[in-house]
Amino acid sequence: MELRVAPFLTMKERETYPVNVAGVQRDLELFEVKPGLRIAILNILGDVELVQAASNALGERLASVEYDVLVTAEAKSIPLIHVLAAVTNKPYVVLRKAYKPYMGDAVSAETLSITTGKSQTLYLDEKDNALISGKNVVLVDDVISTGSTLQGMRLVMEKAGANVVADAAIFTEGERSQWEHIVALGHLPLFFD
Repeated sequence: MELRVAPFLTMKERETYPVNVAGVQRDLELFEVKPGLRIAILNILGDVELVQAASNALGERLASVEYDVLVTAEAKSIPLIHVLAAVTNKPYVVLRKAYKPYMGDAVSAETLSITTGKSQTLYLDEKDNALISGKNVVLVDDVISTGSTLQGMRLVMEKAGANVVADAAIFTEGERSQWEHIVALGHLPLFFD
C-alpha cells in the first residue's frame, strides 16, 4: 500500500490512498474519525466519471440477482443509485434522514453513522412503501464501513415488508471478512496511527 500526499488544491495537506474504481483512478484523502483512526474518504458527489464507471460495474455484478427495486440512504450515495437505476432499468427508493409532513405514514429505524458519529433515523416515505412492500430489494451504499447504515436500511425494509436479496457498494471498509457477502468493487483498509 502506497500513501500519497493530496494535490495542492486542498486546504490542508493530507495523506491519500490511491484506488481504482472500475478503471477510474482516484486518490482518497485520509481523515481522522476518532483518535488514532483515519479512513479514506470516498466522496462521489459531483464525480460523474467515477459514478458512471461504478454504476456500470455494479450493474454487471448484480445481473444474476433477481430484484425489483434498489434502495439507498440519503445523501452521498444518491448519484450512485440514480445512475445504477438507469443502467439496470430498475426503480429506486431513497430513505430520508429527516421526516417531512408530505411523507405521510413513514416507516422509520434508527442507525449510527461512522462519518457523522451521531445517531440518525432513516425514513421510508409512504408513497415508496407501496413500491417496495412484498418486493425483492438490493440495498446500495457508497461505502459500507461499520454496517450501521446497512442495518438501519434492513430494519426499515423489514418493517415495510420488503425482502433484501443483496447488498451492494463501491467499497467495503474495515475487517474484510465481515463483508464477503457484499457485492462490492473494492475494499478500503483502516489506517491506525
